[in-house]
Amino acid sequence: MPDATSTVPRPLEKAAAYSWRLIVIGVVVVAGLWLLQRAAIVVIPIVIALFLTRILSPVSGWLCRHRWRPGVAALASLLVFMVVIGSLLTVVVRSVAGEADSIGPTLTEATDEIEDWLVDDSPFEISRATIDRIRDDAAVEFDSLLQSSDGSIKDRATLVAELFAGSVLALILTFFLLRDGRRLAEWSVRRARNGRRSQLRRSLDAAWSALAGYLRGASLLGVVEAVAIGITLWLVGADLIAPMMVLTFLGAFVPLVGAVLAGVIAVMVALVTAGTSAAIIVAVVALVVQQLDNDLLAPVIYGRALRLHPAVVLLSVVGGGALFGLAGTVLAVPIVAVASHAIRAYREGGEPVD
Repeated sequence: MPDATSTVPRPLEKAAAYSWRLIVIGVVVVAGLWLLQRAAIVVIPIVIALFLTRILSPVSGWLCRHRWRPGVAALASLLVFMVVIGSLLTVVVRSVAGEADSIGPTLTEATDEIEDWLVDDSPFEISRATIDRIRDDAAVEFDSLLQSSDGSIKDRATLVAELFAGSVLALILTFFLLRDGRRLAEWSVRRARNGRRSQLRRSLDAAWSALAGYLRGASLLGVVEAVAIGITLWLVGADLIAPMMVLTFLGAFVPLVGAVLAGVIAVMVALVTAGTSAAIIVAVVALVVQQLDNDLLAPVIYGRALRLHPAVVLLSVVGGGALFGLAGTVLAVPIVAVASHAIRAYREGGEPVD
């Protein structure tokens, strides 16, 4: 008697087998993302600590090569970092403080002017009710970035407490990673099987290099874009130059989305504070700078650190924001870039020899 399964076409058997595998993989991925989201208060400080460790490791390594003890070198590196950041924040806050109160009203006035133009003078048939609905939806999406894991909007006290706790945890982890990171990496490599150790070491080195390339590239591009926007706003006679330069620099750490958002806000500021002609000039400069950065500077500055398709970058930003809010929006792209380089380096290591 023939086996019942023999009547099933071979392609259907393969499709069924792959379907079950995809279902299992999907369940595992969803469960992993859910766990990460629930543990965001710990996961995000760990990621920030890794970033800080990569930034400060050259300083700590230089001190160790000059016969400083690892613990002292790590502590000195952290103290220098905190002093530098504190000094920069002081300068930025002082330059922005005088104009901070006018940022909100300026953006509101610019939005109202654009709304009036769209309703009354634009060639598009758009009602004011439609624009109001879009603005309300945008406000809801922005509020969602500040949602907690249970979906409730964080109050100010809770947000400050979580930021303080996360910052302290990130600094403590950074100290231990600076002091013991190399030993931890070697310990992890030794735990692997003999045939996998070289691949794992190559994967860790690739991830470390990719993270350095991303941080260096984002910083340089942020400086270039901020200087270009700041000079343009000054030449056209616009206000809020310092806040817009800070916002443009920070936007460089969110590829694609950050630069576009910073450019739009700069155009709105120029529209209200300097007029329509100034806004057009700022828009043209912002567009040209972004194109030059994307086509010429970014490939050279980033090198191999951010060879990701724009669709992958966009999905990473949106997915990170949906899962972890504002922190996920900023950290998603470098995490994906580091993970992709680590996986590629591991796979290129050849077949293991057990």
